[in-house]
Amino acid sequence: MQILGTEQTRLGRGKVFVFAIASGLGVANLYYNQPVLADMARSFNVSPNEAGLIPMFAQFGYALGLLMIVPLGDVLERRRFINVMLGLVICALVAAALSPSLNWLAVANLAIGITTVVPHIIVPLVALLAKPSEQGKVLGTVMSGVFVGAVLARSIGGIIGHSWGWRSLYWLAAGLMLLLSVILARQIPYIPTKVKLDYGKLMRSLWQVFRSQPKLREAALNGALLFAAFSAFWATVTFYLSSLPAHYDSSILGLLALMSIPAAAFAPVVGKISDRYGSRLMVGVGISISIVAFLTFWIFGSSLWGMAAGIFLLSVGTQANMVSNQARIFPLIPDAKSRLNTVYMVSYFIGGASGSFLGATAWSLYQWHGVCSIALILSILDLIIHLISSEKSIVD
Repeated sequence: MQILGTEQTRLGRGKVFVFAIASGLGVANLYYNQPVLADMARSFNVSPNEAGLIPMFAQFGYALGLLMIVPLGDVLERRRFINVMLGLVICALVAAALSPSLNWLAVANLAIGITTVVPHIIVPLVALLAKPSEQGKVLGTVMSGVFVGAVLARSIGGIIGHSWGWRSLYWLAAGLMLLLSVILARQIPYIPTKVKLDYGKLMRSLWQVFRSQPKLREAALNGALLFAAFSAFWATVTFYLSSLPAHYDSSILGLLALMSIPAAAFAPVVGKISDRYGSRLMVGVGISISIVAFLTFWIFGSSLWGMAAGIFLLSVGTQANMVSNQARIFPLIPDAKSRLNTVYMVSYFIGGASGSFLGATAWSLYQWHGVCSIALILSILDLIIHLISSEKSIVD
């Protein structure tokens, strides 16, 4: 049996890289659907508004999984826990690939969201294995993997979906999860659990953490509003591109999504600025950059270069906001990092699910200007709340 202390000294770059890739592949399951929503709508002969429910179900399921499943990482043996969750997400992905109707596909995406929480089991595991002096660096690398995975899922989803159909994406994802389960079974050491809490007490402690931490509540509201705006864009952009005179297909969206990848490089920079000048400053900067991105989509969105510039800005703003908010919350309760992250991420993805729904509704009623309007309203509201709030939470 491997000894934890020994493993801490062996968490080299190779293993960290594996965990970063694993986290990226895991979170990608949520986003394969976004660039092929128009294809799904045509496949089932439904409206874009109805197809827009697919990402909403996936993100709402993810929020449920973060809330109900991720806290178990504190009380279950992690290697076995991760492998069980990978097995369950494989079943959900196969169900999506075989979907005979939109309702079936929506339920399958709900199941995918609930079960694809492995990245947020890996993150506290990496924090446990890493040397204290390298913990921030290692966690930053893994979180960069999460962001790149979300970006590449949209890019690869658009290209593969256009070439082989949207069902092929779910078959590919299922195969990747199977391969990942084999790799992680070799990479994750056996670590006996020390926390002895029953499920009821574990869940009740989440509410106690939420109630006792004003900064956590403020960060959760802030992240939820901005991710709602972000999701409103990504849930509808495929419909917008296909409606332009050139009738761009999902492969073009896949290429445009690649503009988001450089944003991952900003994570360490944001962290350094947050350390020096305070994370609240960078939270506001992230929101402001996102507002500029949505204005770019509104004014210049009819051109591919305008869309590319907007996607880059939106990715930088969202990444800056995420890293800065996490920098604010993790020091609050040193022994409850997983539960702090659970509260924040649940709020974040509830915001994302709501944004997907609002975006689809705005598109069906007012087309692209409606989507940009709802995204700007959410972002500006977020900035106003941020500016008028003090270090004491506004919901205190």
